[in-house]
Amino acid sequence: MCGGFVIAYTTAKVDPSRGKLWGGVAHLAYNLGRVTSYMIIGAIFGYLGSVMMVSKTTHGALFIAIGIFMILMGVSLSGNFKFLTSLEVGLTRFAFFQKLFSKLIHSKSLPSFFFLGMLNGFIPCGLVYFFAASAAATGSPFWGAVVMLVFGLSTIPVMFGLGTVAGFLKSSSFRTLMIKLASVVIALYGIYLAYKGYWMITHPSMHACH
Repeated sequence: MCGGFVIAYTTAKVDPSRGKLWGGVAHLAYNLGRVTSYMIIGAIFGYLGSVMMVSKTTHGALFIAIGIFMILMGVSLSGNFKFLTSLEVGLTRFAFFQKLFSKLIHSKSLPSFFFLGMLNGFIPCGLVYFFAASAAATGSPFWGAVVMLVFGLSTIPVMFGLGTVAGFLKSSSFRTLMIKLASVVIALYGIYLAYKGYWMITHPSMHACH
């Protein structure tokens, strides 16, 4: 979905006649908008995590819940069932989203790139879920925002280079391989978190010592 946004706004909004510098600034504004949204999401999830960490039991239960969600997300990415896809596509069907997207995609002002990036950042996405869960596990709005900041910044080079490698990324075999790999990694991380939560509940004193 993020790749689709980049291709869409590059085609509709980036005017080659304005020069490469303007285009670079436009892409940067878009990506800063995405990162801003990610940090807001991280702070919210970090706060929710802090609310649930009032005891070792609830702390462990949070890790188990996040772990189960990660496992389900990994299975969903593998294509075995579609709950994640439904969440990702659902928001884009709302009239307010379509209206706002249409307004931003047709504007060529630099602020419109930033706000389009923010709009993209709030669209449910598998990797965003993954790191948002990690943000919740920090139990801190500040560190939750930092987790999402690092995630967002790490995606900027890829998003900048997307235009030059778009054809390669559209390769069905390469895309399938990357999705399968991501699904396994996310599911394994979910198993680790669920086990960590179980350990925290059943061995609270040993966890406290660490």
